[in-house]
Amino acid sequence: MTTQTPTSTTLARRTVLAAGGAGSAAIAAGAGTLPTAQAARARHDVFAHGVASGDPLPRRVLIWTRVTPTRAATPGSGRGPRVGVRWEVATDHRFRDVVRRGRFVTSAARDHTVKLDVSGLQPETTYYYRFIARGQRSPVGTTRTAPAKRATPANLRFGVVSCANLQAGWFSAYRLLAERDDLHAVLHLGDYLYEYAPGQYGMGQDNVDIRPHDPAREMVSLEDYRRRHGQYKTDPDLQALHAKYAWIVTWDDHEVTNDQWKKNAENHDDTEGNYLKRRARAHRAYDEWMPVRMDGTASLGDGARLYRRLRFGDLAEISMLDLRTYRSKQVETPLVDSEINDPSRSITGNRQLEWLKDSLTRGNHAPQWKVIGNPVMIAPVTFADLPNRLVDPVNDVTGLLPQDGLPYNVDQWDGYTADRREVLGHIDDHQVKDVVFVTGDIHSGWACDLPLDTSAYPVLGDSMGVEFVCSSVTSNNLKDITGQPALTPVVEATIMANNRHIKYLNFDDHGFSVLDITAERTQMDWFIIGSRDDKQTTATHDASFQTLAGTGTVQRVATPVGDR
Repeated sequence: MTTQTPTSTTLARRTVLAAGGAGSAAIAAGAGTLPTAQAARARHDVFAHGVASGDPLPRRVLIWTRVTPTRAATPGSGRGPRVGVRWEVATDHRFRDVVRRGRFVTSAARDHTVKLDVSGLQPETTYYYRFIARGQRSPVGTTRTAPAKRATPANLRFGVVSCANLQAGWFSAYRLLAERDDLHAVLHLGDYLYEYAPGQYGMGQDNVDIRPHDPAREMVSLEDYRRRHGQYKTDPDLQALHAKYAWIVTWDDHEVTNDQWKKNAENHDDTEGNYLKRRARAHRAYDEWMPVRMDGTASLGDGARLYRRLRFGDLAEISMLDLRTYRSKQVETPLVDSEINDPSRSITGNRQLEWLKDSLTRGNHAPQWKVIGNPVMIAPVTFADLPNRLVDPVNDVTGLLPQDGLPYNVDQWDGYTADRREVLGHIDDHQVKDVVFVTGDIHSGWACDLPLDTSAYPVLGDSMGVEFVCSSVTSNNLKDITGQPALTPVVEATIMANNRHIKYLNFDDHGFSVLDITAERTQMDWFIIGSRDDKQTTATHDASFQTLAGTGTVQRVATPVGDR
């Protein structure tokens, strides 16, 4: 795979982690060890969970780590003393030019995590960061600030991933992205980890556990969520990608439990206690363990406000959505339940919906591309779709027909058609251009137009934007679930025949995507990996689609951006 350095890079990037390298390798490759480090490592690894950065702004970026001050102070244990951690940010990987430094005190109250919002940085600049505690230096991380608000970067390039189930396979997609030197950041669109116990939702039909979850039970308690976050962050490929690039993340459902909504979840029952208390524990652990600004700050809060915007000069703004915390309950009988059209039901919640509409129409100084980090699909995927002018009269009599046809998955925007029509209608009413939804969740790759009326498209009506959906890192797809790969082409052909706005669909492969944005177009490249149980599997290019500025539609292109 050939890659290129981003055209707007101001400092050369350097690889600080070898492919698949773990913490000790990064220490040696980065800044060396302190005199006492060898003895300290003989006791335990203070920085066993690596380093990370996230939510880059022009003059600020989050940096993160977790320290293990004593061998007993494992994630979720509640053990271990308060400990001071020194941190440094420099313009060079040898830390000869340290531009920011400080000290942070952490404790078991926050699971010994460290999360700092480093300010006073320069826009569009590569920085190196590290932590020091208990006689050890952490791995060296690399991060990059966003362009200045009025800057005009030549391009932006992001890795795009979602749905990484540790039990279902090795995180080769992370390793392969970490080997690239041409990204500005990584977008993770949800299901960063999974709640299930060993033997539940592993790899394929037999639920084979490539690596069993810890703890060996479904996550319910605060200790459970902390331990599971800690387990995932010991994966060397995940550590490598966190250390290489800043991440911009949102959650979907499995960070708490399957098919959650604002008051409960499909995978929660009375034996597991109060759901809202469970969710609060999950959100607290997420806040502690992820390099993300919750409630607009880096300090730990109630872990509730995740939706936020990040601007990248005049070229693009990314609006990250939370489509679990505020949503109404999913309908139970979607084929005969007109509640999916009910405007009192919402997938976003009223406040976030108004915020999203504002993100799309921000006045004369709005960035060109409006990129929406979207945990579940917004493009309609339906069957037996009737024109809108016929649905309303029929519903006056029966009240049974969904607004946009019969959906196959009401856990996504198809189950909340009033919200979708509100968003797409807002785009139409204000003539908003260059809207791109980038989505995870569905364990498959898609490229779609977003028409107001799917039944008449493309003969009548325009597309309001496009949607690019990335495949899963490891989580089971259609072939894995059915065990019958011969069925997949039939299913794909049927869906595309009934949904003319869908231009690309891959139900059978795992991997990652790369999103590249220029003033002329936004392009998504899909890369697929080999077997999930092969640690050394490689990636191949599967497809590329772009949307040209001002068009609101997708079209296939021959080559990925790194090969030009």
